[in-house]
Amino acid sequence: MSKPRVLVVDNGTLSLKQLRAKLEELGSETVAVDATSVPRHLDREFQAVVLSGTKVRAYERDHYRRLVDLVTTGTDVPVLGICGGMQLLAVAAGARLAEGPQRVGGYTVSVDPDEPLFSYVDATVTVFHRHTLYLEEAPPGFRSIGHSEHAPVEFLRSEDGRIFGSQAHLEFRTDGTNILRGFSQIYQ
Repeated sequence: MSKPRVLVVDNGTLSLKQLRAKLEELGSETVAVDATSVPRHLDREFQAVVLSGTKVRAYERDHYRRLVDLVTTGTDVPVLGICGGMQLLAVAAGARLAEGPQRVGGYTVSVDPDEPLFSYVDATVTVFHRHTLYLEEAPPGFRSIGHSEHAPVEFLRSEDGRIFGSQAHLEFRTDGTNILRGFSQIYQ
């Protein structure tokens, strides 16, 4: 049986190598493309899309227009946005970002244990953060499935269960890897 293929969209993250390595460790083949070079449509070539963190701010909509179009109308496969990847999808759906305290390192987050994304973790996880922007609330069509004392939306899921987001960088720490494992079970 062939490995599932994941399109990893590089939004300028410093940890693309680590993200791809984690997905490959979990049994997927990865192909990386830049956010401005994503295809307009995905056929059955890929079983999932993962959006990395960003260097460009998530509210710079023109920069990410093609990527948002791919996720919203160009594919029906599961999508996971990580850090800035989650923020840009949420902003495109109508969310607002707020400046907050800078967080770098491991932070505790409460997650909804009934969500398939969290099948391999406890209801409280420690995940890696490196950012200062936060979602004030989940946008229309999404709901928060994880929160912390610092942010009401640490994780989100679209109402149709296809699009997920993580404020944390899941490519670091054991709980992050296990959340990626949960995502991989959704598309495999």
